Amino acid sequence: MASVLQVVKRLTGEAASRNLKATENFMDLFEEIVRMRRAGQRGALATIVHTNGSIPSYESSRMLVREDGSIAGTVGGGVEADVWAAAKEVIQQEMPRKMTFSLNNEAAYDAGLICGGTLEIFVEPILPQPKLYLFGGGHVSTALARVANLAGFSISVIDDRASFANAERFPMAEETLTSYEEAFERLKPNASSYLVIVTRGHKDDMRVLEWAVGTEARYIGMIGSKRKVISVYKALEKQGIAMEKFARVHAPVGLEIGALSPEEIAVSVTAELIAVRRNAAPGAPHKAVRLDEVPALKHG
Repeated sequence: MASVLQVVKRLTGEAASRNLKATENFMDLFEEIVRMRRAGQRGALATIVHTNGSIPSYESSRMLVREDGSIAGTVGGGVEADVWAAAKEVIQQEMPRKMTFSLNNEAAYDAGLICGGTLEIFVEPILPQPKLYLFGGGHVSTALARVANLAGFSISVIDDRASFANAERFPMAEETLTSYEEAFERLKPNASSYLVIVTRGHKDDMRVLEWAVGTEARYIGMIGSKRKVISVYKALEKQGIAMEKFARVHAPVGLEIGALSPEEIAVSVTAELIAVRRNAAPGAPHKAVRLDEVPALKHG
């Protein structure tokens, strides 16, 4: 018979092997997350955060769900279908969720999990850094680039004038392009992309907007008065662009805060970018406490 010491050594070795494999799996997942974020792709990470009762051990306690529905890792076969469905919603809503499962002898959980107990899983969105593309490198863009960058957006600037699109003028920009046509060819906006059109004239605004409404950008905004916006829409409609295409365009750009200076406009636009990024309800009421919500002071 094996001695107690031999049994302990064997169990310790098996545990170490499992831990090493789990660590390798975790590293693979984290490397994939880094790759996804760099590629501008969204996903959701499900992590077992608490167990109670006779829950078996897992080789990996994390599962990554990509936006296309493919997965990497595991949180246990008996609950993965429910976690996968929740992860898809988390990706779309970009809001985390905690799930609790009571595991028992029901056939639905017959995948190595029937031991009795509860399992808590935290599902969090994996989001790439939002990317702001500024079409036009004028005064508003220089202010907007600074403010939006502070709010967490990476910056790219496109202007057909090299003196307006360069690293000296936009030191925070990841890239500067000096050709709109090159930008239309190279850039592939996705659900993490935000486009703001602040060029020096109607003609360039129209060129950029015509291209922008055909992309998958999450946000499209264009500066200008209501009169100018209507004029641009009508002109593009005459060129064959359906008016419905402009329904998702934020124009005039920015929240209405009475902004006048380039810096104030930058705050207004950045606030709108944040509202879209965080799925804020359109036209939500001000969050200030109303006086009628304050309990009256009781006397004597």
